[in-house]
Amino acid sequence: MPFLSRSPLFAGLPRRLLARLATRFFEKTYHAGDVIFEEGDPGRALFVIVEGSVAITRATPKGPVVLNTLGPGDAFGELALIDDFPRSASAQQATDGRLFILYKSDFDALMEGNARIAMVVMRNLARQLTLYARRAPVFPGAGPEAGAPL
Repeated sequence: MPFLSRSPLFAGLPRRLLARLATRFFEKTYHAGDVIFEEGDPGRALFVIVEGSVAITRATPKGPVVLNTLGPGDAFGELALIDDFPRSASAQQATDGRLFILYKSDFDALMEGNARIAMVVMRNLARQLTLYARRAPVFPGAGPEAGAPL
């Protein structure tokens, strides 16, 4: 499945291992406006966009704020693969599209039998989390003076 090779989460995996991983995914069609998951829901699956776009939002007192809009090849919900925390944001289909979904239980079963997949995916996940952390504002909504020394 070429969609996996385009996803940064699976970068560096040889075709043979990508093919093995792909057998664990299933496809689902979503329509514009469909809610994929809500902030606070249990995280049970990873999603990879095959077609269409998905808006990642977070609730604020002034209403939802779009954190990111993702497109084909992008993965989201990846923290569900490593922790049991509730979703930290909501995901809504922005345009009609198709997603490939991997449940945590299927990912765990595959990892038990293949350390190489686990190592590559975890390294890529750590890289993505580092990038997210570097881009995230320390004090959202605060002015530039919030970063001044005390």
